[in-house]
Amino acid sequence: MTYKHLPIILFVSVCLIWGTTWFAMEVAVQTIPPIFATGLRFLIAAPLLIMLAKHLKQPLFFPKGKVFWMFVVAIFYFAIPFTLMIFGEQYISSGLASIIFANVPIAVMVTSSLFLGLRLRKSQIAGLLVAVLSLILILAKEMSLGGEDYLLGFLALGGAVAIHAVMYVFVEKFCKGIPVLTYNAFPSFVASVLLFITSLIVERPDISQFSVDSISAVIYLGMFASVGGIVAYFKLGQVSTPFTASICFLFFPLIALSLSTWIAGNSLSLVSVALLLPLLGGIFVTKAEPTFWQRFRLKSTEQKPVLCEHCMKNINA
Repeated sequence: MTYKHLPIILFVSVCLIWGTTWFAMEVAVQTIPPIFATGLRFLIAAPLLIMLAKHLKQPLFFPKGKVFWMFVVAIFYFAIPFTLMIFGEQYISSGLASIIFANVPIAVMVTSSLFLGLRLRKSQIAGLLVAVLSLILILAKEMSLGGEDYLLGFLALGGAVAIHAVMYVFVEKFCKGIPVLTYNAFPSFVASVLLFITSLIVERPDISQFSVDSISAVIYLGMFASVGGIVAYFKLGQVSTPFTASICFLFFPLIALSLSTWIAGNSLSLVSVALLLPLLGGIFVTKAEPTFWQRFRLKSTEQKPVLCEHCMKNINA
């Protein structure tokens, strides 16, 4: 393997990990309560992330003066939104859940515009409107088929997206520069402890009822989604452009939707499938940098026929 192939390998790895994560959550929550499942996921991931942080000589704790934010991250980045994700999958399919979560870049862009002063280009505003309208139409169509249970699932996934977007703003303002593994390792452990305590009080899980499939799914979530996905995505951001890394949000829902259809037998209506094109296209437009569009302008300019001086004289005449 050469270094030039590394971005492609990482890109495919991220798409596959994120795409299979949603089906794993759907399987996990079949016999394991959502709060306990999320706590177990992070309990598995935390020691691996801590060992990796030590190996790479990254600090385990936030810098002095920012320790408070370590607990904020544990609760509002890990514990609550990830529990909402798996809770929502009790009511909607993993494919539909992934489509909703793919709108995180849109939510981040909106919150950054409101609170960080990010100025949106006209193309980004157009893409944002197309993506949001497409998502609303998909949710309206699927809810008309699925009923009130779908609404609960939508609200849970929508809440997870909103919390992630708000946390992005806080991280940019107060925790910028903290290494990736520092941001994930110890907060994951804190989240697992808080979730286990909450689960014992609220859910009172019966371990004897947990199936082998659900336990295996949680192990997969802890080892591959929470560790492999994090490392692969941020490494991809280092060896390629942020735009390339963000394109993963267009592909992982397609993988999740395929798994949900082929294995679990869930499927979207034909109307919703058709609306996926403008939805993902809108997300693409919002993330594309100006340099991306300039390439096409340059190509079109280069392809225009250049008239010779003699021809120009004849035209002017």
